[in-house]
Amino acid sequence: MGSQPPASRAALEPLATLDPAALAGVPASSPLTVRAAALSAHLLYLGTGGGKLLLFSLQDPSNPEFLRLLPIGATIPVSAILPLPSVARLLVHADGLLLLADPLLTRPVRRLGSLRNVAAVAARRASADPGSPSCSIAVSVGKKLLRVDLTLQDGDELDVQTREIAAVEGVKALAWVDDSVFVATATGYSLFSSIAGHGVAIFTLPESSGRPRVRPLSGGDEVMLLVDNVGVVVDRFGQPVGSSLVFNTTPDCIAEVFPYVIVAGDSKVDVYRRRNGAHLQTIPVARTGQGVLIVASDDDGIGTELVVIATAYKVFCYHKVSTVEQIKASLRRKNYKEAISLLEEFETDGEISKDMISFVHAQLGFLLFFDLRFEDAVNHFLLSETMQPSEIFPFIMRDPNRWSDLVPRKRYWGLHPPPKPLEEVIDDGLVIVQQALFLKKAGVDTVVDEDFLSNPPSRTDLLELAIRNIIRYLCASRVKNLSSLEMEGVDTFLMYLYRALDLVDDMERLASSQNSCVVDELESLLDDSGHLRTLAFLYGSKGMRSKALAIWRILARNYIAGLWKDQSENGSCGTSVDKRSEEIAAREAAKILKTSSDEDLVLEHLGWVADIDQELAIAVLTSEMRENQLSPEKVVAAVDTEKVVIHQRYLQWLIEDQGCDDPHYHTSYALSLAKSAIEAVHMESKYRGKGDREIDSDAQFIYLLREKLQLFLQASDLYDPEDVLDVIAESELWLEKAILYRKMGQENIVLQILALKLEDSEAAEQYCAEIGRDDAYIQLLGLYLDPQNGKEPMFTAAVRLLHNHGESLDPMQVLERLSPDMPLQLASDTILRMLRARVHHHRQGQIVHNLSHATNLDARLTRLEERSRHVQLTDESICDSCRARLGTKLFVMYPDDSVVCYRCYRNQQGDSTSGRGRSLRKDVMFKQSWLVSR
Repeated sequence: MGSQPPASRAALEPLATLDPAALAGVPASSPLTVRAAALSAHLLYLGTGGGKLLLFSLQDPSNPEFLRLLPIGATIPVSAILPLPSVARLLVHADGLLLLADPLLTRPVRRLGSLRNVAAVAARRASADPGSPSCSIAVSVGKKLLRVDLTLQDGDELDVQTREIAAVEGVKALAWVDDSVFVATATGYSLFSSIAGHGVAIFTLPESSGRPRVRPLSGGDEVMLLVDNVGVVVDRFGQPVGSSLVFNTTPDCIAEVFPYVIVAGDSKVDVYRRRNGAHLQTIPVARTGQGVLIVASDDDGIGTELVVIATAYKVFCYHKVSTVEQIKASLRRKNYKEAISLLEEFETDGEISKDMISFVHAQLGFLLFFDLRFEDAVNHFLLSETMQPSEIFPFIMRDPNRWSDLVPRKRYWGLHPPPKPLEEVIDDGLVIVQQALFLKKAGVDTVVDEDFLSNPPSRTDLLELAIRNIIRYLCASRVKNLSSLEMEGVDTFLMYLYRALDLVDDMERLASSQNSCVVDELESLLDDSGHLRTLAFLYGSKGMRSKALAIWRILARNYIAGLWKDQSENGSCGTSVDKRSEEIAAREAAKILKTSSDEDLVLEHLGWVADIDQELAIAVLTSEMRENQLSPEKVVAAVDTEKVVIHQRYLQWLIEDQGCDDPHYHTSYALSLAKSAIEAVHMESKYRGKGDREIDSDAQFIYLLREKLQLFLQASDLYDPEDVLDVIAESELWLEKAILYRKMGQENIVLQILALKLEDSEAAEQYCAEIGRDDAYIQLLGLYLDPQNGKEPMFTAAVRLLHNHGESLDPMQVLERLSPDMPLQLASDTILRMLRARVHHHRQGQIVHNLSHATNLDARLTRLEERSRHVQLTDESICDSCRARLGTKLFVMYPDDSVVCYRCYRNQQGDSTSGRGRSLRKDVMFKQSWLVSR
């Protein structure tokens, strides 16, 4: 529902009307005519044309109280009143004189100096020290602009200092802001420095312009200069700032109550917004008698709430309407656009707190919600930082419920009914729309939006729109810092609403992610509506693995007793599940099983997952995500024997990744691979009749399978080779047999397989090299030359063997092995080279032997020479160890020429360190004479 066209805003509201003459007890024969008015705190001052000052108390603005009347002279009409609170005085401008009175008018007035013919006066705004007991005023007297400084002294006496600022003629109005005195004359506006006295012209006025007026604005930095009906705002340097204010009439008087500028003229008072000059309110005033319309407020502007409008005989007190009340009034009229505009204005001007902004957005949201404008309502809910998601709960579920106690009992401003279920909100709103349609036909205006009247929405559309927008709000609320109970309500109700619109993807996304849904509130609901996938996701996210897996098993159409529901019991299973759905169910179940350490649960559901996808089953068994790994014994026992791939892949993971060293599992893995390899080899017989592509595919499969078996047989030492041999004994897996016989140390059989069955000479020779004995090559040569079993001798291989390794073999053994049938031309060159190499090796050995013998003999001779050389000692010779003189003592000499006495030598017996500290074992030394030179 919409809003009415904007009406005039009530920025000011009336409080009281007072008759000064009646309250002051003045007889009707001598009426009072109000010529000036001023407000200071809660005191109202009125000045009359008959020379009287009246004081009223506005402590209770709705009930003004007359305090005192002070006559100043029957022939002295009052022109202006300026409260000077800093010096506890009231300055009165009357008939060209300046008079001073005390604030409560308890003493007679006194003249301020000898000033006469005062044209205008202004008090300084934005004093440097607001707490100082002094003030300054600017006075225009004749052709002079004077500065008068007032200082309050002891005994309530005033010290008055006067000095001239500048010479100015024809002054009409003054304003003093900071150090700048603004002067208005009939020809224009000027600015003078109150310190230096120099002045500059701001701008001139046209000849036909009205009376110039100057008004300081709140804040102390800006001044409004009036040009006819335009208020030009300038700063304290006279430079224009912001936008000018255009008034409906030429003002007779200007006042300010922040953030409003109030002007009086033409029997009315207009209220404008200071920031943008928007006209807000017009207050008509019925004037009686002569005189201008006066409007006055506290000169501070900021913080004041009262405005006084005075005619010649009446005074009207107005109060600034608070920001909250203005917004509330707009909402009562359902003028939502105006309320939003007000909120934005107040927020920009800083007139409203952050909490109140959130409060207003929430209030707007509820009003729009009950007016069936759900999207706009939720937009405002989202802008409110203080609104709690639980305030939406009553729209979704009827009280009482699990979360009823969370709902705050807020009534806001009482502008909307209490929350109730969505269906009732929509039904009541549609009734209002129908009533508005009848009223419109009867010519009666309503507050219902024209869009609703011209195109009434259906109940179904409204319900869907409401649910979608509440979903939007709840989704945004999930990121907030909510209590656990409130978060449970948000997620649970979000699931309710998704289900209401059958938003399956959103339901599953919420259920499968981290959530706070309450399962007890949802499981029967989802089960009855057939949303089993969502329920399975929800069970899984809550750690209820068994229930989740049971549902995935049903959805995968695994017919196991106790898990399948008959179609007549559960309509959700009535439709067939295609292969893709089965795979999805198996994949989701596998995600749960991968993290579960419950062996019984994993093995219970492993079978049906494997029936759909064996790779998923393998991933479940080999998952590293669970805290405790499954028992290999139970897994191997539980895996279906027909699912060979799963069995092999699990054992491979157990051995290679987990480092299992149990011989049983190594043997089982080897046996399984061997059996698969045998079956794969048998498939070669089926190649006939197949295309080339199928043949290549099968051959590749066999190659990879046998390669895996061979690598494992070579790498592992923990399996039982005899058991594996029993399996492949009758097969053609000769390389595998060779590996097994090698593990068993059957060298001869290995060589027979490599040389005769596989005819792999290179592998056979490599195996001989690994054995490391020359007789292995002789044995291999014998196999080549006498293969037996009717096989022809392998002369070429024999020649190759002799060519590669003949030099290291015993010629006699080789000749003994040679067959008489071997063609001489095949082996003659090789045998000749072998014999020559043998002779060469023999002679080379003799040379090395003789050289070694010579070297040994030379070393022995050198050692003998070293031991028999003469050493000459003198009386000055000392022991290199104890530093004592040797004299006639026995001594010992080391190879490094160090000499020690026999006693030190005995003490170092067994030590190889010389007298100079050299370790002869570690630091080997040589002398030139020790080298073999003979």
